[in-house]
Amino acid sequence: MILTIAGKELKGLFASPLAWVVLTVMQVITGYAFLRRLDDFLQIQPQLTSMAAPPGATEMVAAPVFGTAAALLMFAVPVLAMRLIAEERRNQTMVLLMSAPVSMTDIVLGKFLGLTAFLMGVIALVALMPLSLAGATRLDYGLLAGLVAGLALLVAGFVAVSLYASCLTVHPVAAALAAFAALLGMVLIGDAAGDGLRTRGWTVAAGFAQVLSPIKNFEPFGKGMLDTHALVCSVLLVAVFLTLAVRQLDAQRLRG
Repeated sequence: MILTIAGKELKGLFASPLAWVVLTVMQVITGYAFLRRLDDFLQIQPQLTSMAAPPGATEMVAAPVFGTAAALLMFAVPVLAMRLIAEERRNQTMVLLMSAPVSMTDIVLGKFLGLTAFLMGVIALVALMPLSLAGATRLDYGLLAGLVAGLALLVAGFVAVSLYASCLTVHPVAAALAAFAALLGMVLIGDAAGDGLRTRGWTVAAGFAQVLSPIKNFEPFGKGMLDTHALVCSVLLVAVFLTLAVRQLDAQRLRG
């Protein structure tokens, strides 16, 4: 049943003009960033040859493009996720879904997987840009794999937070604004809180605070490092907000 709901959401996204607009805007901006970075890299390449261990195209071109994609996704995911629950409730189709023989967990996981699968396609398109240079230069495939994995985990966290925000209101635009505000707060406050706790020597509390700092969890992957703490924090962020979404829908069903 989870896969059925996920498939329905995925088909709905591909049939949605809004999803195609978001996808087009993202590809235009990331494509422009890729070409600019590539042009800068080609201009300084003669100077890099004199260095003992010069950075390659993956560090100079791919990593910044993935960083740009991460920033864009913080805007794009709330826009795509706002309709997941809020629009169903506004159109009063959520009642039919809740009356079906499926649990709230199935509904939440299905919608989460549907949107995440769509966004994995976006990540694949971003990854194809540096891969197009494989025939002309040597790529660091380990770093590229880390960038893809880090961005996938970041997207999963963004989707989970945005899905929970969509459960809180019947107005899709309000859900998008709430999700963006929450993600922006995590970026600004999460990093500051973690650093503040760490300077006071409260390393355990700082470790827990990192759960609410998705961008900080992305940074080690962006450097080609497999940071298990960042991985666990990313997974916990997804689990926490999906659990909150399930509990919110259960409470709404009990209230009728």
